[in-house]
Amino acid sequence: MRIAILKERAAGENRVAGTPETVGKFAALGAELAIEAGAGEGAAISDAAFAEAGARVSTGPQVVEGADIVLGVQAPDPLALAGAKPGAWVAAMFDPFRDQARVDAYAGAGFEALAMEFMPRITRAQSMDVLSSQSNLAGYKAVIASADAYGRAFPMMMTAAGTVQAARVFVMGVGVAGLQAIATAKRLGAQVSATDVRSATKEQIQSLGAKPVFVENVAGIEGEGAGGYATEMSEEYQRAQAELVSSHIAKQDIVITTALIPGKSAPRLVSDAQIASMKPGSVVFDLAVSQGGNVEGSVADKTVVRHGVKIVGYANIAGHLAADASALYARNLYNFLSAFWDKETGRPVLDAEIGDAVRLTQGGRIVNERLLGS
Repeated sequence: MRIAILKERAAGENRVAGTPETVGKFAALGAELAIEAGAGEGAAISDAAFAEAGARVSTGPQVVEGADIVLGVQAPDPLALAGAKPGAWVAAMFDPFRDQARVDAYAGAGFEALAMEFMPRITRAQSMDVLSSQSNLAGYKAVIASADAYGRAFPMMMTAAGTVQAARVFVMGVGVAGLQAIATAKRLGAQVSATDVRSATKEQIQSLGAKPVFVENVAGIEGEGAGGYATEMSEEYQRAQAELVSSHIAKQDIVITTALIPGKSAPRLVSDAQIASMKPGSVVFDLAVSQGGNVEGSVADKTVVRHGVKIVGYANIAGHLAADASALYARNLYNFLSAFWDKETGRPVLDAEIGDAVRLTQGGRIVNERLLGS
């Protein structure tokens, strides 16, 4: 069993799909590991560290030559996989709803594409969930980046020269990233409030010491959707929420938006008019900027100033914490493959529940029901 890990080619992608820790664990299972030279540079991992863990560090086509499995953060171009075994597995993030052409190319090339972002949100797959691991870091980084852009202190400070008031932080969307954003802002001493279209998150917000901001007595979302994700809101709820949020946003120093709907553009949460109501010097951080954005006027990887308010968003926010993001992502991959490792054959054998959920292509065609039904 040969496993190959390529250097990421996407602009701004500093993560890597393996670490010396996971390389050693795969080697203990009997696998041979090949790493492309320089693959870990962006995550502060040297080629020597990979070699010491038992990997063969190579360049060019030798990396994937004879590979049974290729691991990636963002799915590589199928042309980069020339030399891998026919039907080789490629476990990576494919962004399949927005990059259908890549999925088609994988089917045409005969590779078995395994989309890690399609991992089902079930108990036994929690340790394999790359969206959760990366979103956790994203929520943390959003607060840190917002604090830096804000230019003022977060906690209340009592000094001989007077009192510095605590920053007011409002988190919109209370998934994994939102919960981490709440916790991080609280640790920094801010006054934190949060909202979500799912009423079940109210207790979660309160458990972290933040103030829940919710529309009352109005029907909310049409359903929570698979895996606890939010789906689209009813028109009545959207109107009521817009009124409530508008009055609340005007009082905030920092707003962090985290709302995403799988397979669809990010919902618009903050309008230009709402931004105009905020105090000059305030900050809005759009965690969904790479999928269309929750905030009107947000631009990926640029700080936009509108009405004196800074609007910030990173296209690849987890990549700004590449060392930790790589460590968690690599463990997700190892947990996934090792959970199905068959000692007799010396390779993983996926079951239907998880295998069918993540498998996009097989035998030269697209097989995933979510794609076939879209």
